[in-house]
Amino acid sequence: MDLSVVIPVYNEVESIRDLVDETSRTLRGMIEYEIIVVDDGSDDDTPVVLQACRAAQPRLRVIRHAQRSGQSAAIGNGVRAARALWIVTLDGDGQNDPADIMRLYTAMESSADKVMLVAGQRLDRRDDFLKRFSSRVANTVRAWVLQDRTPDTGCGIKLFARETYNRLPQFDHMHRFLPALVQGLGGETVSVAVNHRARRGGVSKYGVLDRLWTGIIDMLGVWWLLRRSLSSTRAETEQS
Repeated sequence: MDLSVVIPVYNEVESIRDLVDETSRTLRGMIEYEIIVVDDGSDDDTPVVLQACRAAQPRLRVIRHAQRSGQSAAIGNGVRAARALWIVTLDGDGQNDPADIMRLYTAMESSADKVMLVAGQRLDRRDDFLKRFSSRVANTVRAWVLQDRTPDTGCGIKLFARETYNRLPQFDHMHRFLPALVQGLGGETVSVAVNHRARRGGVSKYGVLDRLWTGIIDMLGVWWLLRRSLSSTRAETEQS
């Protein structure tokens, strides 16, 4: 198997069926793949819809959290369950376009050895003004503090090796800082322009103020972590 598509969801009953179907149509015949949807304790009819999807989509696997644990936990459990060496993540609200998956995969194949992450960059965001403005401010501050050289770390579509992800420190909200964390391993990130779509239904699970204050605390924690990380050094040849 070449690729595992990991999709974290929470109360996305209005979008998840179409997203799974679209992802499957996009990848069928292009690559050997599986789709892993991690239901983060949804309390709407998302589990019912996913059960129906499994009957129609043999490549779909579903993992369900007994209680809500957060997006990073959902992604982490999806990655650990993945069978492929390469992972691509999509947000469960349908705003990421599955048609961009192969663009990221091709970019990774043609990249230099030091590239460990291919990240989507939303050039034409389909969000309201407040969300776009707050995201622009957050990206600017984060880039200044962490120096991660990535214009849009909040984009949900990203591609990386399963081994790379498992080497990263695991903590809540870590998915927002993958470029900086990869950089801490000595790797690089390539950004690829991707399509961004309006939400198909439901509501965002993040408030602007909640995301702002939590993001500041997390960013400072990542800054501290990167400063304290031990850099890799070439080992001397063992003496006989």
